[in-house]
Amino acid sequence: MKYIITGGAGFIGSHLAEKLTKNKKNKIIILDNLSTGRISNIKHLKNKIKFVKCDLSKKGKWQIFFKNVKCVFHLAALADIVPSINDPEKYFRSNVLSTLNVLQVCRRYSVKKIVYSASSSCYGIPNKYPTDENQKINCQYPYALTKYLGEQLCMHWGKLFNINSISLRFFNVYGTRSRTSSTYGAMFGVFLAQKIAKIPYTVVGDGTQKRDFTYVSDVVDAIIKVAKSSLRNQIMNIGSGKVVSVNKIIKILKGKKVHIPNRPGEPKCTFADIRKARKLLNWSPKIRIEKGIELLLQNLEYWRTAPLWTPKKIKVATRDWFKYISNYA
Repeated sequence: MKYIITGGAGFIGSHLAEKLTKNKKNKIIILDNLSTGRISNIKHLKNKIKFVKCDLSKKGKWQIFFKNVKCVFHLAALADIVPSINDPEKYFRSNVLSTLNVLQVCRRYSVKKIVYSASSSCYGIPNKYPTDENQKINCQYPYALTKYLGEQLCMHWGKLFNINSISLRFFNVYGTRSRTSSTYGAMFGVFLAQKIAKIPYTVVGDGTQKRDFTYVSDVVDAIIKVAKSSLRNQIMNIGSGKVVSVNKIIKILKGKKVHIPNRPGEPKCTFADIRKARKLLNWSPKIRIEKGIELLLQNLEYWRTAPLWTPKKIKVATRDWFKYISNYA
């Protein structure tokens, strides 16, 4: 089977590629511009995949690789909140225009299925916990909005052009190879980079906020189950179905912490209602938070070469937040 993974050199994409290559009959093509992905994430797969460096927001030779593809896993996107506020056009190009281009190429080459990586950030500050797929959409930042617009494009193209589109709304994915790039990288990636650097963990707000942390292998299992399923044009939450506070994470990791200001518009809790995925996919998460952290600590080597938080970055982050809060108010 021939598959395309956009963003395949990134965090989730590289784990998906690794899992798919275990079947020698699968042909895997990775499309990535390496803006946040890393070649080192897929170096061990170099004889099992084809890598194409390209910009999906622009038409190019990358389009020819969609011929005879069974399924496209569209994971390529820019993440992080503050950068999306500072440069919303960049996020629109990456998360919306690129998705449109991918869908149009799928249409041209009669690709029958696309699995889209959506974000639970589309719920904003939910009125209900756990939060199901029918919760009101309330995007708080350009990042959340652009990811949601990408989802809407997928669902619309699915109905209009017979492209089977499945959108998975991920909740706080963590695991090995998690991003540490930018001042606002994914939490676990930042914390582990700080642990290696022996500097305090940077905690947004007071740390009592709770998150539904979902281990990357559970997410990959859900993605593959979707690809193999007969489901059509569905939106599903993918989370652990449990919550844990940031302070508890710090306690498990051990070490000192410093606080940076709360992010306006950010929920105090994310908590996925995963009953739909359980029912339709016969999927359930397997990795508890304690086991997930244990796996991270067993694989610290990745973060030794990753971009690290520094005292200077902490100072910049605090300054940027105060600046944004004053504008937000």
